[in-house]
Amino acid sequence: MRAPKRALCAAMLALEAVVLALSVPVMISVEDVDTGLAVGLGIGLAVLCVLTAGLLRRRWAYLLGHAVQVGVICLGFVVPAMFLVGAMFAALWALAYLVGRRIEADRARWAAEAAGPDGV
Repeated sequence: MRAPKRALCAAMLALEAVVLALSVPVMISVEDVDTGLAVGLGIGLAVLCVLTAGLLRRRWAYLLGHAVQVGVICLGFVVPAMFLVGAMFAALWALAYLVGRRIEADRARWAAEAAGPDGV
């Protein structure tokens, strides 16, 4: 059976990677950020999102996912609109994480109830 927390969090990170990659041209043309800095930050964070999504089988990768959210919010110091975008993604990440945990806990409880009082 598929792990709902991992699936939800990976989906959020994948979507976030797309938005971060698309933020590079905005940083360059609208905010007049140096091209190297814009590519380094935008693509760097996008790649980190994809790598983190692939590592979510490991427990510590969720901490890395939390750190990615902080990094995206901090991108707002370069592009002020990213404060809002980063906060929205952080909220979606937290929601995916918490809902995924809840689904997993409910599944475990249902499996225990179905096994009966003596665990058979």
